[in-house]
Formats: sequence, structure tokens, C-alpha cells
Amino acid sequence: MKLLQCADLKQRCGAVTALVLAFHSGAASEMKGSACLLRSCKLHGPLRIHQRCLATAAQQNLRTALFFPGHGVQRKGMADAWLEAFPSTARTFFDETDEILRCKLSRAIIEGPNSLLNESENAQPAIMATSVMILRVLEKEFGFKTEEVIDVTLGHSLGEYAALVTGGYLDYPFALKMVRRRGEIMGECTRKAHQESGETYGMVALVTEPEHLESLITTIHEFLSHGAPGSKDDSSYEVQAIQQVHIGNINSKNQIVLSGSLERIRALLVQIREFGGHDPRAVEIKSNSPFHSPIMKPALDYMRRALQDGDVTFPGKMPCVSNVTALPFQSKDDLKDLLARQAVETVRWWDSIKYLDHDAGTKRWLGLGPGKVGRNLVGKEVGRSGAKGGGVWAISDPKEIEATLRSLEETKSEMVD
Repeated sequence: MKLLQCADLKQRCGAVTALVLAFHSGAASEMKGSACLLRSCKLHGPLRIHQRCLATAAQQNLRTALFFPGHGVQRKGMADAWLEAFPSTARTFFDETDEILRCKLSRAIIEGPNSLLNESENAQPAIMATSVMILRVLEKEFGFKTEEVIDVTLGHSLGEYAALVTGGYLDYPFALKMVRRRGEIMGECTRKAHQESGETYGMVALVTEPEHLESLITTIHEFLSHGAPGSKDDSSYEVQAIQQVHIGNINSKNQIVLSGSLERIRALLVQIREFGGHDPRAVEIKSNSPFHSPIMKPALDYMRRALQDGDVTFPGKMPCVSNVTALPFQSKDDLKDLLARQAVETVRWWDSIKYLDHDAGTKRWLGLGPGKVGRNLVGKEVGRSGAKGGGVWAISDPKEIEATLRSLEETKSEMVD
């Protein structure tokens, strides 16, 4: 049952505390029609459900979502096809980007090498710039009217910055410079952690069966609560950031990402397999830093300073979903706080998609940016073709533009309540 089907949403939210007490007392199983709300109470608590009720009431018909990819999709030449097909728009945009940063980021994007492009201070602004450039091409070359077509934006991790630019919350120059400096600091954090510990840092994706995901997350939290990750013998709860493993992302119904020391992640996996009853498939992902972990605390501190007096507009042109809460930003202060915290907290991508799919009425999903990771994660949850008037599309190459825009136009007239 969706929250929007409540006859009296305000009254329903006011009853949340009673529902939670009933849930924990065992009486909740007898309360019919409240399964969705109770599951949310179990995961997030009364305050989160109250916020979710308010967000859902305010955002009832976010039919079309625009999403952007995060770190890891970068590759040399990812803008070549765009520069060839739309030289005026794309070249002008990258010249503007170079001028803002006062460095030749476009050269790293076009010429590489990948070792240079993969450095956080280059990869993050490069992905953001390429994503926003694609939208600029759609608007200038094809007359795409973003505010008329798109109802809500969101971005996976780094992609949140492109989403905020698109939504009108951040100006592109301000966001680009923040992302560049944020990437520099994250790189410095990783190098410092390596120097202090001698260990290698990064991120590892764990893939399991959907029915085992919640139990896997619980098991990981149980192991991580016993001092040093991977060791249940260490009783210390005061663990240095560089010694911590963190769940950096919850990406889909069967995938999470661990962030931290790769050696400690491997040790944790041994414990999970031997004593935790799980055997997830582990895949090291394309990241040379442990993003969304306590190691990145200096990046959080920088973002707080940068956003304190920075040019942030609220409200924006359309809602934007936060990685930290999996709900739309609620105020200017809320945006500043959550965008800074995103550097060290778990990216709740799966919850964000579920919120839009289940509660906000989103039927159409359009991804813009390099690579196919974003579209795969969204498609895994909502399906390649949903209800009438729905679908998942993505544009990472100029060849995908016409068919995608045609599908958006066709489904526009098909969308029904």
C-alpha cells in the first residue's frame, strides 16, 4: 500500500509512533493495510517516516526523473563523439569549463592518459562536466526543454552535483570548482591513509541474491561494530578512520559497496563467509579512493566551509533527491548539510529509486552521462519497460539521442494516473 493512498496523510503520520510500538510488541502483524509503512518504520524510525510522508505528499507526480552517473565511469575519449557531432556546443562548453578551473581538464578528457584521468581531482569534474555537456547539447541542438520534460533530478554519488546544477540549486561554475577541490582533498585523504597504514584503499562491490541483501547488511554491521573490521576479537570501539570499513553504497536490490582498506575488506569478507552465513560475489570497482567512508572527513569539512556562504538557490526549478536521505532536499540548510555529509555517508541509491518508483509516481527515467552503470542500476529496480507511458532510457552517445527523444515524446501522451 502506498503512502499516498492514505485518506488522511496528516493523521497517518501522527499515528507512526503507535505503529512502531505495535511493531516492536509483535502486534503489528495483526494490523492490516500498514505493511509498507511498518517496513519503513523498521528501517528508518518515526522521524524518517514523518519526513517521508511530508515528502510524498509534496511530490505526488514526479513522472519523469533525470539521473546522472557517479565516479568510475570516466574513460579517455568519453567526449570524442560529442565533440565530433556537435563541435560548436561541446567545444564551447569544454572551453568554458577549462576557463572556470584555470586548467586544461578537457585535454585529460580527450587525450588522457587514463592514469591521469582516473585521479580523483580530474575524474570527478570530468564526469560532471561531460554529463552537463550532454544536457547542454540536448537543449541547444535539439530544443530539449528540461523544465517542461523533467519533474525531478537525482545523481549517483558524484552525479548529485550534476543533478543539483540541472535542478537550478547550484550554478555550474560554483559546483565545478567545488567538485574539483573535493576531488583533490579526497585524493589527499587516500594518500595520507596509505602512508600511515601501508595499506591500499578503494571500494569493493558485493553482489548477492535479493532475498539475502538485508541480512547481509545486518551481518556486516554486526562485524563492523566489534572494533577493527574483520576482527571480532578487538573490543575497541574507538577506531581510527583509516582502520574503518564502511558501507559506501547501497546500489540495488542485490548490490552494496564496501569502502576502505582493501586488505581489511578482504579480511571482513573472510569473516562473513566463515561465520556470517553469506557468500557474496566480490568485485573490486574502478576507484582508487574509499569514497563515502570516514576517511573522507576532510572533504566533508571542506564542503561545509564552501557551502556555508556559497551561492545556493532554494527552492530549485524541480525537486532533487538526496543521496543521504533518499528523499528530496527540504530547505537550503538541509541541502548544505546533506551535500557535505554525502562525502562520508552511505549513498542510498536503491532507496532513492524506490522512493520515486513506489511513492512519487515516477514512470519515466532518463540518464545522461558517460557509461551505462546508472541505467543498469535504475533498470534493475524499475524494469526496462514499466507501465504504460513508462521506461528507462539513457544517453551516453550521440547515436542514442533521436530514439530516446522520440520515445519520451511518445510516452508523454501515454502516461496515465
